[in-house]
Amino acid sequence: MHLNSTAVTDAQLATEAKRRAYIVLNAWEGALISKLKAANPSVQVFVYKDLSSTRSYACHNGVDDAQLPTGIGYCDASRNHPEWFLLSPAGQRLQYSGYSGHWQMDIGNVAYQNAWADAVISASKASGFDGVLMDNALFSCATYHDNVCPARYPTDASIQTAYKAMFANTRAKFTSAGLKTVANLANARLYAGGWNAYTTNLDGGFDEWWLTFSDTNRLPEYSEGWSRQLAEISANEARGKITWVQPHFSDSAQAPFRYALASFLMVSGPRSAFSPVARTDGYGDPPQWRSEYTWRLGAPSGSYRAIATNLFRRDFACGMVLVNANPAGAATSTVPLGGTYTDEAGRTVTSVRLAGTSGSILRRSC
Repeated sequence: MHLNSTAVTDAQLATEAKRRAYIVLNAWEGALISKLKAANPSVQVFVYKDLSSTRSYACHNGVDDAQLPTGIGYCDASRNHPEWFLLSPAGQRLQYSGYSGHWQMDIGNVAYQNAWADAVISASKASGFDGVLMDNALFSCATYHDNVCPARYPTDASIQTAYKAMFANTRAKFTSAGLKTVANLANARLYAGGWNAYTTNLDGGFDEWWLTFSDTNRLPEYSEGWSRQLAEISANEARGKITWVQPHFSDSAQAPFRYALASFLMVSGPRSAFSPVARTDGYGDPPQWRSEYTWRLGAPSGSYRAIATNLFRRDFACGMVLVNANPAGAATSTVPLGGTYTDEAGRTVTSVRLAGTSGSILRRSC
């Protein structure tokens, strides 16, 4: 994702196009698409568009910017469609807490749905994008304003119904336009069935808080934990849908990286993509490239399986991945491999030791 508009060279664009399956740009960065496609015709380039807000900072002297981070311009909506703004129980427009100039819109309003989709499709096709990243597909009515839900959507269930209606009602428009749709479904793991319900009328989902939340905060197995986040990927792969996952840790941190990547490889398929970021909204320079991304483990031998309590293994033709999804601080497990493998440090090993919330990616000659 390149959403902070940092300067990029043609050499950087060519390098990243060859490395990545998907790249997300701002609406005003359409000129980069031809350079990316020249380096890699297969790369899919998506445009960022917020589903749920309009931005007052993208309006100047009463005129909305030509290229918007949203579907609907603030000034136009304020003048012509004030009913599209969601209101608090006190009757005030709702501004995102921590995000000045982001005003929450009524995603359940059919007129707003159609206007949003039409505007996004028109702008995206004109620039040559392959798809749309729909940001902020929310599951909680109070996501951006703690303990305050919009008057129209006083419960989580009511706002989820509105999002599902928006995806269903606009699906045909995006399909007819040939644009892929991927929505940011952060925290879907906390809502049973939420991921699959939202992605039914989308081409995929993006989980921007996936499995590791910092260098030391890693999600273990429990009812809303490790396996539920892996199920997002496996469910999408089974339905032919895209999944993007974004763990969070610093570039130098090895343990959370291996935990996240080994977990991803437990279920990933041809439509899954993995791209860590060091901090929230750290979308400037390209994310760090790691040598493990070039390792070829070969075809999987089957699905992942439990080999002990919360200890999981998946075999490949040319390697295996292991994950200990017990909580941090749990007893370290020694796992016999049943053969000779090469670990991440290049050592020859026949067993590995895994602490809680850790993983390993192992290779062998084949």
